[in-house]
Amino acid sequence: MRENARVKGEHKGDYQELIDEISELLGAPATLESRDFELIAFGAYDGEGEFDASALDPVRARSILTRRSTPAVRAWFEGFGIARATGPVRIPPTPEAGVHRGRVCLPVRHRGVVLGYVWLLGDPAPTEQQLSAAMEVTGRIGALLADEAQAGADLTRELREALTAEGGWRRDMAVAALRTALGPRGEGLHAVVCVAPWPSADPDDAPSARAVPGATALCTVPWDTAGQALALLVRLRSPEAPGPAVSAASRLLKEAEAAAGERRAPRTAPAAGRAPRRAAAGVGAARTGLGELGAAWREASAAARAALAEPALGPVAEWASIGPFRLLTALPPEVSRDPAVRVLLAPAHRELARTAEVYLDRAGQAGRTAAELGIHRQTLYYRLSRVEQLTGLDLDDGEHRLLLHMALKAARL
Repeated sequence: MRENARVKGEHKGDYQELIDEISELLGAPATLESRDFELIAFGAYDGEGEFDASALDPVRARSILTRRSTPAVRAWFEGFGIARATGPVRIPPTPEAGVHRGRVCLPVRHRGVVLGYVWLLGDPAPTEQQLSAAMEVTGRIGALLADEAQAGADLTRELREALTAEGGWRRDMAVAALRTALGPRGEGLHAVVCVAPWPSADPDDAPSARAVPGATALCTVPWDTAGQALALLVRLRSPEAPGPAVSAASRLLKEAEAAAGERRAPRTAPAAGRAPRRAAAGVGAARTGLGELGAAWREASAAARAALAEPALGPVAEWASIGPFRLLTALPPEVSRDPAVRVLLAPAHRELARTAEVYLDRAGQAGRTAAELGIHRQTLYYRLSRVEQLTGLDLDDGEHRLLLHMALKAARL
């Protein structure tokens, strides 16, 4: 099965589409790296049987997991003349260097300048006809890399300033700067994606926007009290088809999980019985142009918060699908913690709070609530009476039910 699925027909010429095209031409997964050996895209495994782990030697595995190669690996490969080559370069296996399988390097050039490399594992070796067809695709990749370099494809700073600038003229100026940098792309249809929490504030740890199909710009921004989130602007073809944004969010979530796993050393592992905080993603409503960029980011951020609070909504939640959380995420934290419910939120009453929330989720139907919780009805009634005693609320009163339900949901945000 294809594990790194491509979005067909959405954005012809994206790096992922082009590297998948090369992978299909050669019948083997290929990878695309910049001239600085930063991973841009990698092809899918398309075998009929189970995945063969031997297809990934240490150098290739590290490149995919960390999205870059070490300086030593870069120098070793450049020693074969790949930066000067105009055609395929065959590199033999060298186990002592971590290169357990031979490779073919296809230099990606535009007007004589090397801009990147396509890598192919050499077993079985591709034919000259296959390599010739693949080199034609590298020419298209080179043109795309050159176009992005000329247009200022790395818009990290501009996007971050547009999302974090204070309101008023400062934000207007930041959005105007982003619009100018994007050119015609800024006037198209797009969605904003939020992935949170993101494991690092270091811009070098964030993927490149060009490695995400459909992405226009990407950056990290402050999140919650001390964390970071990843923000992404994704092009769409139709407001009714958010697939590219959802696919980008899913792809980045996998990268967040992989990066978090690498950064979590044994000495910083979570305490026993406490799971590491997972990440989730939110997708804002589709918009044309950048006039409502701030609102789009708030929607994406709210959807990510909702997915973190309610796993059933995630791991990727769309703003249109989070229901009451659209209102709850707009409440300031101090407002959402109602005094009547505060005592119920204490750790000692976690079971009672869970019982009350399931009861309200099931519209007060005792039979369904007891079945979901796996308890007898009499036990349910006892717990609900304890909830009323602790909160002073009457669960036969609709307004009291609404207050309790909202407060319990908001407490998980």
